Amino acid sequence: MLQVKRIYEDYADTDGYRILVDRLWPRGISKERAHIDEWAKEIAPSNELREWFNHDPARFAEFKTKYKHELQEKKELLAGIKKKAQHQRVTLLYGAKDETHNQAQVLLELLKK
Repeated sequence: MLQVKRIYEDYADTDGYRILVDRLWPRGISKERAHIDEWAKEIAPSNELREWFNHDPARFAEFKTKYKHELQEKKELLAGIKKKAQHQRVTLLYGAKDETHNQAQVLLELLKK
């Protein structure tokens, strides 16, 4: 029971447990409006990778490979999210405008394996 959603979309009761998976807090979103249960910035791409990618769709395939490599050292965090998702809906929140080329989509794919 995993899904992804832009943090700028309205909160819904059906979101379940909401985890922000960005390293930086999204602009223009108050803590109240965010309705997050957890901010997992440790699972977000490193600053170097995030800056290199710069949300360029042409770099997404390489970003995905590099990010998955970074996530190999975050197995406990991934396992915790997976475990939570076995008992309730978990929504991975991200701030990027591109709904296809972002780290939350990579995380979703990895967690569903």
